[in-house]
Amino acid sequence: MSSFRPGRGNSDSRRTVFYTNEEWELLDPPSKDLEEPMVQEERKKQMPEGNKGVTGSGFPFDFGRNPYKGKRPLKDIIGSYKNRHSSSDPSSEGMSGGGISKAASELQLQVQSQQEELEQLRKDLSSQKELVRLLQQTVRSSQYDKYFTSSRLCEGVPGNMLELLHQKDDQILGLSSQLERFTLEKESLQQEVRTLKSKVGELNEQLGMLMETIQAKDEVIIKLSESEGSVSSPSSGPGSPLTAPVSKDQLELDRLKDNLQGYKTQNKFLNKEILELSALRRNAERRERDLMAKYSSLEAKLCQIESKYLILLQEMKTPVCSEEQGPSRDVIAQLLEDALQVESQEQPEQAFIKPHLVSEYDIYGFRTVPDDDEEEKLVAKVRALDLKTLYLTENQEVSTGVKWENYFASTMNREMMCSPELKNLIRAGIPHEHRSKVWKWCVDLHTRKFKDSAEPGYFQTLLQKALEKQNPASKQIELDLLRTLPNNKHYSCPTSEGIQKLRNVLLAFSWRNPDIGYCQGLNRLVAVALLYLEQEDAFWCLVTIVEVFMPRDYYTKTLLGSQVDQRVFRDLMSEKLPRLHAHFEQYKVDYTLITFNWFLVVFVDSVVSDILFKIWDSFLYEGPKVIFRFALALFKYKEEEILKLQDSMSIFKYLRYFTRTILDARKLISISFGDLNPFPLRQIRNRRTYHLEKVRLELTELEAIREDFLRERDTSPDKGELVSDEEEDT
Repeated sequence: MSSFRPGRGNSDSRRTVFYTNEEWELLDPPSKDLEEPMVQEERKKQMPEGNKGVTGSGFPFDFGRNPYKGKRPLKDIIGSYKNRHSSSDPSSEGMSGGGISKAASELQLQVQSQQEELEQLRKDLSSQKELVRLLQQTVRSSQYDKYFTSSRLCEGVPGNMLELLHQKDDQILGLSSQLERFTLEKESLQQEVRTLKSKVGELNEQLGMLMETIQAKDEVIIKLSESEGSVSSPSSGPGSPLTAPVSKDQLELDRLKDNLQGYKTQNKFLNKEILELSALRRNAERRERDLMAKYSSLEAKLCQIESKYLILLQEMKTPVCSEEQGPSRDVIAQLLEDALQVESQEQPEQAFIKPHLVSEYDIYGFRTVPDDDEEEKLVAKVRALDLKTLYLTENQEVSTGVKWENYFASTMNREMMCSPELKNLIRAGIPHEHRSKVWKWCVDLHTRKFKDSAEPGYFQTLLQKALEKQNPASKQIELDLLRTLPNNKHYSCPTSEGIQKLRNVLLAFSWRNPDIGYCQGLNRLVAVALLYLEQEDAFWCLVTIVEVFMPRDYYTKTLLGSQVDQRVFRDLMSEKLPRLHAHFEQYKVDYTLITFNWFLVVFVDSVVSDILFKIWDSFLYEGPKVIFRFALALFKYKEEEILKLQDSMSIFKYLRYFTRTILDARKLISISFGDLNPFPLRQIRNRRTYHLEKVRLELTELEAIREDFLRERDTSPDKGELVSDEEEDT
């Protein structure tokens, strides 16, 4: 018998198959009378395979694999085996003399061993035959009982009962499969339990080791305490002086080890506390940012309401029809007076019942609310509140200050360099606290070639010369000092801190550039630079503007470069803003009379201070092209309002003050660097060259006409009759 194994059919037709060696013969084959009903039963059930056996039995066997083939009997197999072994001995022939006897003895031993082996095989064969016979009988009886029982049962059972039995069998099989699956899950869970138990055991071992370590340390501490007591007491015995140093060093070493272990433990707990405190700090900062954003939003809304409140008070104060004075008029007047008060240190406790107080000066030193006219004071305060509203609204978003802090952190170990990132940051505006540093870097970048060629202390040398010797421009400089920025506290009076610095820079520049000397407009450029730069840096800033950025003859007596830029700007207006340019042409409005001062002093006193310094940020980094961008952007910002005006007087009047009504710097910057693109510098240079020749030609013609007029006047016989009024009075 070779093996027992399950069949290859479906799960509902599992059976055990009995195999024998094909060389064996079935001792007792099944009788024909048993085979016939079996075959008939197979046909009834329409089994497609003849070697699958019968289902439903607890111990079925399959005889289809080894049918009776009439093989030769086992006796012939054994006989052939004996003959093959006896005839295959090559040493039985060709021997002579003493070798034959030796070979015979070896052959005899070999035959005896083979006979013993054969006897053993016979015994095994007989036992196997007996086992096969018993198994065959068992199989026949079980098959017989099964078939006859099933045939008797199936005769009287209806078909639905059989179908029900099959369903039950299927359910039994399904439950068996579920049982097997649950058994596997149980084994996996048991495996997990064993793993967890092993981990618990490891943890217990570690705990035990730690307890032993603590116990050992306690013992060391006890021993050290005892040894300290023994060392402190007078030692007795001749060996104590020799062992004392050794024990002392050992004690010191043990003490240091204990301290080290204690410090390590303390460090671990401190690190944990630091991490927890850092998490708490981050949460507190996040809550603070949220609260600040909420506060800024509420304050912006408050400023908007106060602005509308002021306008409403002004309208109610001057009614159109009624001239009567009543208590309501007095209340309105009192409310308006309270609203126009500026922020002061007096009576801070009343701030919560009055409108939001605006400080007298902004962070740049410019006066926010004028002192003269009440109407202008109201307009100025409304403008200041609107500016604060915009500032608070911008702070709710990602602050530019954070971006600048990140940029400076990335350039901490290297110098600032021109890059697209820096360009975008400067265009968005430099924060107040970083503007001095960035402006100084921009000035150094543009004047590096001048500084390298100049001697050390160049500015101080020029200033010393100007103070020692009078300059033709000195008188005009002194006249213009107090007229520079009268609305700024740094230049409002002769004792202001900015007046002397302004004088020094202008005098030094007049000595450096005697062709220009001094031109009205230079004082305002220097005054703005001194708000963020020291005297020497402001001097080099003026050098950058006059000698690097602007064309030649921009600040000379003829103002040739300024006139050329106005013609270039007119061309750009017709190209970038054709509707507005056609509107001005239709009503014959010469807008260059307004824009001439924009270009000459880079918008000083033309726009609000917050926008002014953002323009200067980009101007000092990129150069004069920025002036053209922002000049066009100012017109585009108010294009629709200007187009609504239908006469030249109202247009010209509006152009004189409309720039100070523009408060949204972010929108203006977006128009300048976004909506007006492309804006190539080469185009501006080409137009400057073209118009420069034309203006020079016109100036030459005017000079010739002037000389002709003077020549005719000198040769005129009526020259003596032309007397002035002053001469007539005398």
